[in-house]
Amino acid sequence: MVSQIMEKELNKQLNAEMYSGYLYLAMAAYFEDTDLGGFANWMRVQAQEELSHSMRFYDYIIRRGGRVSLDAIEKPKFKWDSPIDVFKQVLSHEITVSGLINNLVDLAIEEKDHATNNFLQWFVEEQVEEEESATAVLNKVTLASESSNGILLVDSEFASRVFSPDSSE
Repeated sequence: MVSQIMEKELNKQLNAEMYSGYLYLAMAAYFEDTDLGGFANWMRVQAQEELSHSMRFYDYIIRRGGRVSLDAIEKPKFKWDSPIDVFKQVLSHEITVSGLINNLVDLAIEEKDHATNNFLQWFVEEQVEEEESATAVLNKVTLASESSNGILLVDSEFASRVFSPDSSE
């Protein structure tokens, strides 16, 4: 059984992961509006990934005898100044999510909830990958923005990204 406080915090994280999916979907819509379909595809894939993360929390709460509690999802920003601006927010958002995951790990340790701590380790590693990916993409988009051809090349590259659920899900 998961404690009431851990259940509450896991539900908050489930909601945060759903917000992440919503945010990335808003970013995809922004890119659709600016005729950058490859960038939109990259964001749609990112949204799917975040929603799959929320389902990991959903399933875990149930497995531990908790009750899933879905809250309203905050409306995300939907306008940006440029692709660089979007990916700066992506990196900032992923850093924030890393902090949320770290806080959950701290709580699991405090509560001596070894099962939840173990469950959260996948997310700790995932956030390292998310921050690394967001940094690399921001750097690529920043370099490419020096020419319209560069942005179009990156757009073409991003069009080929596909969602592939992790085999451990």
